[in-house]
Amino acid sequence: MELFVDTHAHLDFDLFDEDRELVIQRAIENKVAGIISIGVDLESSKRAVELADKYAIVFAAVGIHPTECADVPDRDFDVIEELAQHEKVVAIGEIGLDYYHMRAPKNVQKNVFIYQSHIAKKLDLPIIVHNREAQADLLELITSNALAQKEGVLHSFSGDDIYLENILETDFFISFTGNITFKNSKMEHLVEKTPVEKLLLETDSPFLTPVPLRGKRNEPAFIVHTAKKIAEIKKISLEDLGQITTENARHLFKKLNI
Repeated sequence: MELFVDTHAHLDFDLFDEDRELVIQRAIENKVAGIISIGVDLESSKRAVELADKYAIVFAAVGIHPTECADVPDRDFDVIEELAQHEKVVAIGEIGLDYYHMRAPKNVQKNVFIYQSHIAKKLDLPIIVHNREAQADLLELITSNALAQKEGVLHSFSGDDIYLENILETDFFISFTGNITFKNSKMEHLVEKTPVEKLLLETDSPFLTPVPLRGKRNEPAFIVHTAKKIAEIKKISLEDLGQITTENARHLFKKLNI
């Protein structure tokens, strides 16, 4: 029985070029029912849609990542909107704010984020949100009238208890990655505080490989290790966690036909 949905992977990245089909097969063998391959710019968004077309288990999200949003021509956003109308595009993403790399000015990042949230609202799609050292501004955008789309997920969650509490008051879901399995992780209490009804599972492949496979390239099949850690923290069975988070994914990503 399929248990898991990997709501965030970058299957189009060249690290998967040599064995992408095997990666997808291993995911199926490890009870993964669906994988959302995430775009970070126009070209990777196109590739995500192509993968969704090719593999039944793969769905796509399309969008311009905050580290890729400097000097993006208007036409690119029109194409993103066109791609988002594909039957297997389930979200606009990965979009958001990144004040760590700062490859675009804050006002540009905010404007691109807001504009793409309006595309999501127009097409009745949720948003997949990236946040790196931008908690205050991101929260202000989410809770103000600036963002048109008010449903989505904060992927690879980072923040403190108060930030988590503020996000949990919105309609956004939370997902944690393999870093919660690391020996020096200080995030267990955040997982504990997040209601299971607000949780999604993700790998962020090829990044953030969970223990005991840390050091290897991450892939969707490895989601079971993160799921086991979350189930342990939440004191529920792995099967229950899988079923609940899969239902959560179906609820948020309405076009996720699994």
